[in-house]
Amino acid sequence: MKRLTPDILFESGHLSQDLARKSVRGGMTTLGSQGVQFALQIVGTAILARLLTPADYGLVGMVTVVVNFAAMFKDAGLSMATIQKEHISHEQISTLFWLNVCISAFLGLCVLACSPLVAWFYGKPELTAVTAVLSLSFIISGLTIQHQALQRRHMQFGTLAGIQIGAQIATLLVTIALACLGWRYWALVGGTLAQALGGTLLTFYFCPWIPGSMRRGTGVRDMLKFGGHLTGFSFVNYFSRNADNILIGRFIGADALGLYAKAYQLFMMPISQIRGPLNQVAIPVLSTLRNEPQRYVKYYQRLLDIIATMTMPLTMYCAIEADFLIQLLLGPKWEGVVPVFRILAIAGLVQAIASTRGLVLVSYGFSQRYLYYGLINAIVCVASFAAGLPYGIEGVALSYTIANYAILIPLLFYCFHKTPVTVSSFFAALLPSLATTIFSGGTVLLVKHLWDDDSFLFHGICLAIFIFIYSGLSMLRESVRETVSMILNRAAPIRTQKIMVQPNEYLNP
Repeated sequence: MKRLTPDILFESGHLSQDLARKSVRGGMTTLGSQGVQFALQIVGTAILARLLTPADYGLVGMVTVVVNFAAMFKDAGLSMATIQKEHISHEQISTLFWLNVCISAFLGLCVLACSPLVAWFYGKPELTAVTAVLSLSFIISGLTIQHQALQRRHMQFGTLAGIQIGAQIATLLVTIALACLGWRYWALVGGTLAQALGGTLLTFYFCPWIPGSMRRGTGVRDMLKFGGHLTGFSFVNYFSRNADNILIGRFIGADALGLYAKAYQLFMMPISQIRGPLNQVAIPVLSTLRNEPQRYVKYYQRLLDIIATMTMPLTMYCAIEADFLIQLLLGPKWEGVVPVFRILAIAGLVQAIASTRGLVLVSYGFSQRYLYYGLINAIVCVASFAAGLPYGIEGVALSYTIANYAILIPLLFYCFHKTPVTVSSFFAALLPSLATTIFSGGTVLLVKHLWDDDSFLFHGICLAIFIFIYSGLSMLRESVRETVSMILNRAAPIRTQKIMVQPNEYLNP
């Protein structure tokens, strides 16, 4: 973990140096931190489940819905504006800092003012105080938005991961301590505040930047417009991603919604765990390369190749072995999840890849087109949910999958317009992984057809066959070998010309 020194905070010249090593290190560090945080979450859940009751979680969960919705507007897209802009100044970021503080404080006051309404809506008087206290988290966390944006701009992903893990440990310790003292649901509230406060203190330590005063005429108008478009996209995307749950719950019922929601959760789990960390790393790198078209395209294609290589086989295997995995993880009462999950997995083969369309728009500063892209996608998704409703949750999943493929190519042309990326270069990057995934999956399906068994040993053999075929065929590709080489050598000094040239070839044509 490194501290950013004030003398380089607003410099840009060094950002394009050694991008291959920085991006690989950043990606591996971010993925690793996700695993650590997941493990901490599991440990915390196991401990707190024995100290707190479901009612305690339920009370805080009622408020969390309101708090999370308001939190969506806290950033206002201004952190991404800081990361994306080619040149920044102390005066510009100081102005954005105070804007973020004002927005966070305003949202906190709004949540505070709504606390009696939240209590009235749920019929729980105690929620007034809970909502009021949680509103403080907006003001605390709003102080670090620009500091963390500067860290991302400088690709300090290891430091950011350490801050997140440190804040999560503080949350866990405070929550357990308060729960042991008998504070019930207030233990969860105290843990939330500890996370905000701990993350803020750690961020200030590792990014010792002191903002100046807010000024006019600093050139932030375009950055505000950029951030506004990104916030609009998040708002539209939030509702489109929840429209299926709303429609199913309203017109089909709670049981069907439970099955569908669990299938969607399992469907998104491998995608989000891989896509999220890699996208965080890719944004500052692509923004740095946008004035070098050849390097930009090669980096973007390598990003597509890595995401496809990791997500496609995982999605395919989970779809093939859905019966066994659902039985193992959830039990027999969740059998209705299997057909929905398998249908969604068809969409999942390209969904993680298709989502990178937005990275191109954001990195090139086409924020307005990014908002329109979100609107188009939202309209199509909501329409597909409505069209599938008469046919149950399987119909909703199938309609959504068809819609994803129907708009794939049109939205690729729309998003890549006036950028060096082409639709043909997009498919050239993902087709090798897709072909290898289909061949590996087809082989396992053939084995399952010829050998009818449902034992743990048989499913273990199927997994081994899938891994052996997919990894073997993948290693025949030069891009995969180079990626593996970069991962193995990410922490080692560059000693040979071979190591120096091969990993950076796609960044230095």
